[in-house]
Amino acid sequence: MSSKVPTQNSLRHVLFGSLIGTTIEFFDFYIYANAAVLVFPQLFFPGTDSATSVLQSLATFSIAFFARPIGSAVFGHYGDKIGRKTTLVVALLTMGISTVCIGFLPSYASIGIAAPILLMLCRFGQGVGLGGEWGGAVLLAIENAPPHKRAWYGMFPQLGAPIGLILSGGTFLALTNCMNSQDFLDYGWRIPFIASSLLVLVGFYIRLKITETSAFENAKKEQEEVKLPFVTLLKSYRKELFFGTFAAVTTFVIFYLMTVFMLNWNTNELQLSNQEALLIQLFSVLFFACFIPISALIADKIGRRKMLIYASLAIAVFGLFFAPFLNSGSSIQVTFFLCVGMMLIGFTYGPLGTFLSELFPTTVRYSGASLTFNLAGIIGAAFAPMIAIWIATNYGLNFVGYYLSVAAVISVISLLVISKKEHQF
Repeated sequence: MSSKVPTQNSLRHVLFGSLIGTTIEFFDFYIYANAAVLVFPQLFFPGTDSATSVLQSLATFSIAFFARPIGSAVFGHYGDKIGRKTTLVVALLTMGISTVCIGFLPSYASIGIAAPILLMLCRFGQGVGLGGEWGGAVLLAIENAPPHKRAWYGMFPQLGAPIGLILSGGTFLALTNCMNSQDFLDYGWRIPFIASSLLVLVGFYIRLKITETSAFENAKKEQEEVKLPFVTLLKSYRKELFFGTFAAVTTFVIFYLMTVFMLNWNTNELQLSNQEALLIQLFSVLFFACFIPISALIADKIGRRKMLIYASLAIAVFGLFFAPFLNSGSSIQVTFFLCVGMMLIGFTYGPLGTFLSELFPTTVRYSGASLTFNLAGIIGAAFAPMIAIWIATNYGLNFVGYYLSVAAVISVISLLVISKKEHQF
């Protein structure tokens, strides 16, 4: 059976299979982010203070980041034990079912406190699913890649993030343009959550057609399997877990400042309409998407670690310009600022999956890469929008930028400390 893997796993199947899954997962993940700013404060957290409602809504947004390491541990265990393919299919279904359920939830006005509780449970399910999905999708790509093209292959699942963001933002933009605000609030916001079931079915079909990676099959054939991958990680790869996590923190901080925080800033502080704010964000995401492949090409030339160091240093400088641009009151300057931020995210996000995967051997790679990535999500993203809103309100935008710059410096230090050794594939 293993001898057939190279011919069955064609380049087209591998790259499209890794891309389609992460696109669906991130679409599901981001429609929640949009709804958490535009809809959920009114429907699930009504109150006299709109700012408090937004913060409560964003608190449920953060739940998924705490669920993601659980998904990493559970799906990572089975991904390293029974294989990447089956685990990826189950992770996709977990995310998809959780997302569709959100589309059918009654509001606070209908069932009271049970509404936000059910919303939190569904958000938890989204986090568990994405926690298992990301690592497997990256491994599907890079474990089928030639050594000199690992970053290039590894950037295909990373492209799922901007594509999912474009699809989610575009869906909300189309809905807000096609219906009045009351209809959108009553039922329109539910459409993307329910319609995501169609995307999940497509992803499910494609994932079933993909066979196991040769790296996993070879490790299994040579009986290199470990009994408890998670325990082995904590025992033998603590340094990789710790510094790999902080190396990835900046990517999460800047991403959620440029998306959730900026969407809230543009609609509440700059008083832009939902349509204008979403349009600006969608335009900026194109820069995110374009610079992911560019960064991967550079990373394959100079090394993944160096690429991340340079990108993190650039982000540290970028953080110093928050106040001048966002306090300008000019939508043009805000758009320019957002585009530069998205470009920098592309530079750091493109090689990140490959870099984290190369820190671990095949036998614990699914668990290691997933857990590192998702722990970074807790530290760098779970509360980033809320922290940024609080800092901006109490200390001003300058300190929001300093918050980002400090995170970038921490990532640079971690990247300098972490071992240059790459494990064999």
